[in-house]
Amino acid sequence: MICDWLRPIVRSLLAIALVLAWGATGGALAQGVKPPAASNAKPSPTPSPEASGGQAKQAAQPLVFDALFLVRATLLTLNDANRSGNYTVLRDLAAPDFQARNTAADLALHFADLRNRKLDLYAVATLAPEFSPAPAVDANRRLHLAGFFPTRPLQINFDLTFQVVNGQWRLLAISVATPQAPATQSRANPAPPQHALKPFYGVRILSGTAGVRW
Repeated sequence: MICDWLRPIVRSLLAIALVLAWGATGGALAQGVKPPAASNAKPSPTPSPEASGGQAKQAAQPLVFDALFLVRATLLTLNDANRSGNYTVLRDLAAPDFQARNTAADLALHFADLRNRKLDLYAVATLAPEFSPAPAVDANRRLHLAGFFPTRPLQINFDLTFQVVNGQWRLLAISVATPQAPATQSRANPAPPQHALKPFYGVRILSGTAGVRW
């Protein structure tokens, strides 16, 4: 048996041994701790050309959406004007330069044959147009939209120009053609609008001049 006077000494030795054992275990655990996550962070990789191309494609999507809306809205407004014989709304929605050079009566005269043939343009509301070239804003900040709707038996060709007025795209020039649709056509290589074919109706107001294409 341990004498009473040895018990305090033994307790002290046990306490020291426990402290040393705990310190050794803590050291072993500390050696296994991973560095902070920040020190392991990898630098951001440089975007690949494919990623950059994807970002450019996403940036172009709003312009394509605007182009689709503008083409449909303009041609449907023209269709309503042809059906009613009243071109006031079409003129009022256009840019001031367009309004200054064309009265509603002028537009009725320009689109008389298209109106008399009772050609319905309503198909543009449901079909997707083929743009050629792609929608783009030129150096004068004008949006040029050209292409066609693959309707049959007559194809609807369009050539439209818009400019910004008070933060909105407004019609500056309009041309519409209705040639015979080709027998076969590859969607991968769509044919450009056949502007030389007749009938071709429209008002062109560019560079300060006005005129009618036939």
